Amino acid sequence: MESKISFKNDYSEGAHPKILETLIQTNLVQEPGYGADSICKQAKEYIIKETGNPDSQIFFVSGGTQANLLVISHLLKPYESVIAADTGHIEVHETGAIENSGHKINLIPNREGKINIEGIQAIVNAHTDNHMVKPAMVYISQCTELGSIYSKAELMEISNCCKSNNLLLFIDGARLGTALTSSAIDLTLKDIANLADVFYIGGTKNGALLGEAIVFHNHKLSQGFDYYLKQKGALMAKGRVLGAQFLALFKDNLFYELGTHANVMAAKLASAFKKNGYSFATEPVSNQIFPIIPLSLAEKLTEKYEFYIWQKLDEQNVVIRLVSSWATKESWINQFIEDIQ
Repeated sequence: MESKISFKNDYSEGAHPKILETLIQTNLVQEPGYGADSICKQAKEYIIKETGNPDSQIFFVSGGTQANLLVISHLLKPYESVIAADTGHIEVHETGAIENSGHKINLIPNREGKINIEGIQAIVNAHTDNHMVKPAMVYISQCTELGSIYSKAELMEISNCCKSNNLLLFIDGARLGTALTSSAIDLTLKDIANLADVFYIGGTKNGALLGEAIVFHNHKLSQGFDYYLKQKGALMAKGRVLGAQFLALFKDNLFYELGTHANVMAAKLASAFKKNGYSFATEPVSNQIFPIIPLSLAEKLTEKYEFYIWQKLDEQNVVIRLVSSWATKESWINQFIEDIQ
């Protein structure tokens, strides 16, 4: 039986050939362990060049949930909480990892996956004394869980709000590659670094085998983080494996090329839905799109394709989520377009 084409996520494939080539080229070179190797050092130098902050401290870890858990539990005191959208990854898709570390998540109702300063301020104002948790961090994703993107103005507002309320700003960048290459973006990686206290650059969902690069813009916040990584089992003996992948991603702008390809494929698919009269749950601006279609069409499409039925609106209509990747073939998009027509 012929396998279905998957639009369920952007990590169904292995890794881009250039990443595999870098791993092969460095494979037999003996290096120190635990990220103290020359490969990780080179990768960090390229990332620092992109962020424009020579004082940035960078740590490679294996995945996004791990990155979120490590950063939040390292930076927050036991009685402190983190503010997030009610659709945020740490709230919905991480099996209670943050709560398991002892930190409450203060939720804000999302608007197309995003939060705003009014919601943040309301949480801060509602927590008035030591009988309550103390909000100490704002967590957002770029792109969000609904494929939307924070503009520069929105991020500046949130960053300023955090500073005025003594809150840390942490940006989940699992899909930062597609965010920074979206046609709707007015931000650079340097802007992200300047506006956030800490963020991470996702490799897993942008062509790497695995791996995320945690970047502390404020180096004081990273003090002791290397000890914390080791204690929590996140410091890989063969850290070079992560470093080699980020070296390949940033040495020749592969990181941006892969994000661009994923966005272009999604945009072509979104355009076809619009031409056929379908609307979207959120405006498509990244590699995640959420068209609203008849349930009957969704069921028919599942014969050839894999995707999530994200929300059932009524008995006749559903929201589906389609995700393109660095490896999505244009022939797959063309075939899908023919089928929705």
